[in-house]
Amino acid sequence: MSDGPFIQVRDLRKIYHVGDVDVHALRGVNLTVERGELLCVMGPSGSGKSTLFHILGGLTSASSGHVMVDGRDLSEISDAERTRMRKTTVGFVFQKYNLLPTLTAADNIAIARHIAGREQGDDPKFQAVLELLGIQHRLQHRPGALSGGEQQRVAIARAIVNHPAILLADEPTGNLDSQNSAAVLKVLRDLNERLGQTVLMITHDPTVASYGHRIVHMLDGRIVEDSA
Repeated sequence: MSDGPFIQVRDLRKIYHVGDVDVHALRGVNLTVERGELLCVMGPSGSGKSTLFHILGGLTSASSGHVMVDGRDLSEISDAERTRMRKTTVGFVFQKYNLLPTLTAADNIAIARHIAGREQGDDPKFQAVLELLGIQHRLQHRPGALSGGEQQRVAIARAIVNHPAILLADEPTGNLDSQNSAAVLKVLRDLNERLGQTVLMITHDPTVASYGHRIVHMLDGRIVEDSA
């Protein structure tokens, strides 16, 4: 465990090669995130937000620069270690819930534990999380019988069942009405405040961003504003 910032991004660059064209998705991003912080990242489409998250989450590698997570440089880990990181260190929540429609909520959550090689036994800490999410009475229902807000809370439960150090939420309220959005945002803030969960969230909505401790604005692959 490092004594410094939990996440450090230094001069991060990502270039995609599309035919004969080089697309610069990230152009020298620098960012520091403290352990237990709730950080919101804003910016228009194409600003580099999702690319930044994909690199932080080990879904893709950077073209250059460094990402340090708890003192560990992601550019120096193997593909196998990056895969393990996705299973155990990072939880992902997306705009689309990506739940398997034929399985119950409980089974959708259990799959994440199985993929990570974790036992399916009782986990008192996670039971407390389910109560915080308010879905413990809906676990035997399939996604089609759940509201959008309930499905997203199941997706959050699936993302944190393995107690990841980082939760990356990419437009988690994008498919929700205002009431369900508020409920999901309250859950994310409660996870952050009560459990100390480090949360990074992408959003286009200033109201959503107001739930964070700090807001970072991106434009054209760069961070152009960083404000508390």
